[in-house]
Amino acid sequence: MKYIEDNLKELDKLQDLQQRSHWMNQLHPLGKLLTCVIYIAVVASFHKYALDKLLLMACFPVFSFVIGELSLKNALSRMKLILPLVLFVGIFNPFFDRDVLFIIGSAQGAGESGIFVTGGVISMISLMLKGLYSVLAAYVLIATTSIEDICYALRLLHVPRIVVIVILLIYRYFGLMGNEADRIMTAYRLRAPKQNGIDYRAWGTLVGQWLLRSMDRAGEVYESMTLRGFNGDFKKERRRPRWQDHAYIIAWTCVCLLIRFAA
Repeated sequence: MKYIEDNLKELDKLQDLQQRSHWMNQLHPLGKLLTCVIYIAVVASFHKYALDKLLLMACFPVFSFVIGELSLKNALSRMKLILPLVLFVGIFNPFFDRDVLFIIGSAQGAGESGIFVTGGVISMISLMLKGLYSVLAAYVLIATTSIEDICYALRLLHVPRIVVIVILLIYRYFGLMGNEADRIMTAYRLRAPKQNGIDYRAWGTLVGQWLLRSMDRAGEVYESMTLRGFNGDFKKERRRPRWQDHAYIIAWTCVCLLIRFAA
């Protein structure tokens, strides 16, 4: 139960970040989305041995977390489930790519001294940095842009309407299902205060009740949406880009391309 409560609190904190009055939150969502996509595309395009250029690409996450007043500790904590997969994606590269690229330290005699750095080690670090940068860039987008604004930007890019609606409703129903799960767990703990965990014989019943209660709440939410004029399309008041929005995407696009092709 505490695990569910902690996740719901984290979701509320993330929504509070999205509603801040910070200037990064006020930027046009389309510009932020395109900047994130361009940055991730440029990061992914680097050669597996281009570690020096990849280190320079840290400028965008560093700028966003420092200037955007975001906590790196909280970001890493919220991404603790996906970060291990991202960081260990190239863990086996050193075993397959054993070609020595350079030696750290002075070699003596037959070259037995010093630290031999193989291509597998460099490519492993590069893959880790690519994954880490991509996840951090996505987190910056999510932490400074609400789900409604992201969906609005997707519609401006002519992403199919049904896809945008599904993304929006899935995000909304995550919180709804989490609240229902918290209520069911609380009721179970009150009825079995001395029991450690949930008895396996009650698993099927609780999951079934969770599904039925979530469906009922989803029906109520849908009825409320239809009463407010929802007709199956995502509509949001169109925002006109300002000069800050153009400057943001142009500046970061130039920086990314400069590091990619000129550094």
